[in-house]
Amino acid sequence: MPEEYSLAVTIDKASGFCFGVVYAIDMAEDILDNEEYLYCLGDIVHNDEEVRRLTDKGLRIIDHEQLQHLYREKVLIRAHGEAPSTYELALKNELTLIDASCPVVLKLQNRIKNSHDDGEQILIFGKHGHAEVIGLQGQTDGKAIVFQDIAELDEVDLPGKFTLYSQTTKSTDKFYGIKDELISRGHDVKANDTICRQVSNRYGDLEKFAVNFDKILFVSGKKSSNGRVLYEVCKKYNENSYFISNIEEIDKSWFSMNDSVGICGATSTPMWLMEQVKSELLSY
Repeated sequence: MPEEYSLAVTIDKASGFCFGVVYAIDMAEDILDNEEYLYCLGDIVHNDEEVRRLTDKGLRIIDHEQLQHLYREKVLIRAHGEAPSTYELALKNELTLIDASCPVVLKLQNRIKNSHDDGEQILIFGKHGHAEVIGLQGQTDGKAIVFQDIAELDEVDLPGKFTLYSQTTKSTDKFYGIKDELISRGHDVKANDTICRQVSNRYGDLEKFAVNFDKILFVSGKKSSNGRVLYEVCKKYNENSYFISNIEEIDKSWFSMNDSVGICGATSTPMWLMEQVKSELLSY
């Protein structure tokens, strides 16, 4: 790209880590500043670049199978939260848990547990296999019905009355659409809007951001469900939106002379990575 093809590049200041992720990473870094290593149960954040940065500092990512064989070690619980069985295992194996569960997730876990203890049938609108959803379902001894699309419920014999919850990072509009549809089918639905507003507010913020630029680069880890949803918002309001996970995935052919480019990301995208993308674009 010749020099006169200079790009005007702006980073969305509302993008980047939500407070729950910031809290978890700060806790990990504080410990790693003083200790050689720290175990973390699952990826601390759904962003490979940030995970790599922290593993270089001594963070050791483990899964639940590996956790069973640890004794008298420190283990970080990430922002997504964990099921009660994890805490029971920690007691048994004399593990020290550094609990960085997001306060919004903890509040939701508590509400679901109370509903379950009260004998309510619980439905959770969430992604199958997602770490947060596994933790939520664990509050119900695995008895909650998890679905990520209302069509899945066509195959389920639902009771006449139930309580509806949502994974914290789901779309507010979709949640209320599902609630209304279930009510229209004749069900008595007790709906609990448990969606994190710091996440849901980004939908509107991104709509306003995306329309202001010729091109959009949305930076996110491929494992981030939140990232995929937010990218679709960008794509809806600016068809020239591109999903990348790192600077190696940028294609110079996307840009034309003097394009204005907006850079934004998911709640799991570090600001340093978006800054790196900006520097790469300005070097063209």
